[in-house]
Formats: sequence, structure tokens, C-alpha cells
Amino acid sequence: MFSIGIDIGSTCTKTVVMNESGEMIEMLLQPTGWSSVDTAKQIRKSLESKGICIDDAKIVATGYGRISVPYADRQVTEITCHAKGAYYLNENKDMVVIDIGGQDTKIIKIESGQVKDFIMNDKCSAGTGRFVEIMANTMGLTIDELCELARTGSGVTISSMCTVFAESEVISLIGRGEDRKNIAYAVVSSIASKVASQCSHMDTKNAVVYLTGGLCECAFLKERIEQMIGHELVTNSKARFAGAIGAALIAASKGA
Repeated sequence: MFSIGIDIGSTCTKTVVMNESGEMIEMLLQPTGWSSVDTAKQIRKSLESKGICIDDAKIVATGYGRISVPYADRQVTEITCHAKGAYYLNENKDMVVIDIGGQDTKIIKIESGQVKDFIMNDKCSAGTGRFVEIMANTMGLTIDELCELARTGSGVTISSMCTVFAESEVISLIGRGEDRKNIAYAVVSSIASKVASQCSHMDTKNAVVYLTGGLCECAFLKERIEQMIGHELVTNSKARFAGAIGAALIAASKGA
């Protein structure tokens, strides 16, 4: 019996398959695209091509498009799944999770495996993956290229709190001949600043702070957040799958 977690985010979709022993045997990553329904169909085909029959599995869906997975046994909120996945990845330690998603950033406090508090910026895409994607496109870069280039920049800031106005600022900086590395630095610093502002409302002083989400492998962003909150961040290569891992764990433990 397989346990499957599907996290359909606004930008990327993550799928995790666990066997009866609780081992992760498949981790799939794909763009969500414009239709979560089509994405769910693609996931089913991908799993079946690997010999994983969803009829013999317990499946929990989470994320932005969780209601678009007709073969899921349950839909569970992102907060619950991300908390459970991060707790599992960080060896069941109390922590504060920073999850930078495509459309929102969540700060989640976990104690004894339970969500004790959370903060979520669901009104604006500034400080999210979508923000950096828009800025990278404006600058003719990939997200990875922008994050790496930012490390070599300095001295420029983006003051706008709105993604639309921030994009206008970037266009103005490009127009006046500002070096791309300095603009990239401003973009990454802007995200870090907004995340730090959210963290200021959560007590992180004596907590493990764990970074998840699609930007968790951007080393310079991690460093800038650390500088701004005055606290080391913990992460790993599987951290962007935290939501899907949590969903798979729920499928296994609850029997969906």
C-alpha cells in the first residue's frame, strides 16, 4: 500500500510516494501550469508509468490546487502539511518554519509536532517566489541566475511593497543603466526584508528556524534572511517537498 502526497502549488507541483515502511521511493517535481486539473492528470500518468497504481494507494492532496485532484482521498490545508513535512525532515524537533511559496509566504511555529501559531501573507505576492520570477523575467534571467548574480551586487534597494510597483522600479533601474548584479541584489534583499518583517511577529529567539519552499536552495537568499533576522536557518535539498511529504505522512498515518 503506497501513501502519496500531492502538493499543487501556484507555480510548481510536488509529489511524494512512500512505501509501507515509510520510505520515500518517488519525489516528482513539475510546473503546475495554468490548469491544476490537467496537472493532476499528468501526475496520475507519471505515477502509473512507474508502476504505482493509485487505486492501491492512500492519497492526500494539499496546496493551491488541492481540490483539483479527483482521485485524492482527502484534501488537507497547506499549513498542516508543511508543518508535518518540515517536522519530519528536521528529525521531529520544535521549530519555526519559513515557507516561501509561489503566491504566499508562511511562518509556522511547531511544538511537539503541532502547529501552535502561523502568519501568512496572502494579500500580496511581494516576498514570494512569484515576485522573484517576475523580476527575473524582467531582467532576462532565470531565478537561479538572479540569485547567484545577487551575491556579487550591492548598494541598491527596492522600496515598493507592491510587486507591480517594484517591477516598475526595476525597469527604471535598468533604464538608467544600473548594473544587473546590483538590481539582482536589491530583488533578493527585498524578499529577505519582507520575510524578516513577518518573522518579527513570531518568537524565533530560541527556536530552530527551518526554510522550505521553492527558493530554499537559493543560498544567497538564505544568507540575507539570516542577516536580517539575526538567526541561522536550517534547510536541505528535500525542503521544497515539505508540503507533499507532510501530505504523504498524513495519508499513511490517518489512512486517508
